[in-house]
Amino acid sequence: MANQPPHYGPPEAFHAPRYTGIRTFARCPVSTDWQNADVAVLGVPFDTATSMRPGPRFGPAALRDQSILIRPWHPAHAIDVFATLSVVDGGDIEITPGNAEKTTGQIAAALEPVIAAGTVPLVLGGDHSIVLGELRAHAAQHGPVGVVLLDAHADTWEAYYGERYFHGTPFKRALEEGLIDPHRSLLAGMRGPLYAASDLDEPRSWGFQIVPCDELRTWTPAEYGARVRERTGDGPTYLSFDIDAIDPAFAPGTGTPEVAGLLPHEAIAFLRSLAGILFTGFDVVEVSPPYDGPGQVTALTGASIAYELLALAAVAAAGR
Repeated sequence: MANQPPHYGPPEAFHAPRYTGIRTFARCPVSTDWQNADVAVLGVPFDTATSMRPGPRFGPAALRDQSILIRPWHPAHAIDVFATLSVVDGGDIEITPGNAEKTTGQIAAALEPVIAAGTVPLVLGGDHSIVLGELRAHAAQHGPVGVVLLDAHADTWEAYYGERYFHGTPFKRALEEGLIDPHRSLLAGMRGPLYAASDLDEPRSWGFQIVPCDELRTWTPAEYGARVRERTGDGPTYLSFDIDAIDPAFAPGTGTPEVAGLLPHEAIAFLRSLAGILFTGFDVVEVSPPYDGPGQVTALTGASIAYELLALAAVAAAGR
C-alpha cells in the first residue's frame, strides 16, 4: 500500500455540502501531478478571438461553479467515474489577452507535458480558437489526429477581418499545420446562414465529413456512434464540443448562437453513443456567462457535457 500511487478525485459528498470549499471542477483536487492523473481538467480563459459576443474568458470559472452538482455514478454507462479515473484540476493555462497566435503557443506548451505523461486533458474554454493550441500538443505526441466535432459552425474559415487566428478558423489552421487528418474527421451540427455555399463545400473538398444539424437529427444515437467509429477508425482522435451545438433556448450564453440546434438530451445521447472510443482529449468551449440566464443554464449544460466526456474517458479506461 505504501507504494500505491495517489488516486485523485472529489471528496466524499456527505462529509460536507457540495457547495462548500474552493471551486474546482467536480470538487477534484488542484494538482499538476500528471503522472498520477488519468484526466486533468484545465481552463483556458481566453476570448479575444470572438467575432460576436464576448465573455468565454469567464467560461472556465462558470463551468467549475456548476460542476459542484456532479455525482460519481453514471447510470447510463453503469460506471463510477471518479472511482475509475484519477482526476485533477490543473488550474488555468496562462494566456495573453489580445494575442490569439501567442496564446495558441502557450496552450500547446502547457499541454504537451500533460499529454506526454499519458494524461487525458479535458479543457474548459474559452473561445474555439483555443483548440488549435490543443491540437498542436496532441499532434506532437500522437501525430495527426481525427476530429469529432459537435458545433453549430465548422470553424474552417480562412480569416476574420484579416486575422487568421480566430474562433472561426482553428480547423483550417490545424489542417494547414498537419495536425489533423480530415479524412478521419466528422464535423456535425452545422446550421444557420453562411456567407456562401463554399463555406461548407470547400472543407468537404479537403476531406472533412460535414453533417448539418438537420441531417444529424435524423440519425439515431446508435447511427451517429457507428458513423463516428467508421470515420475515425483506430487512430488517435480528439473530441471538441462547442456549446452552441445546443439550441440557444437551452444554452443562450454563447458568442454566436444559432437557432434550431440540438436539445440537451439529444447532444448527450450522441456523446454516450461514443462509449468505448479512446479519445486523446476533449474540450468544451464558448460558454459566455455574461449572456447566460439567471439560473446559469448554459454553464450547467456545459458542465454536464464535460461530465459526459469524463464518463467516456472512464468507460475507455475500464475497457483497456
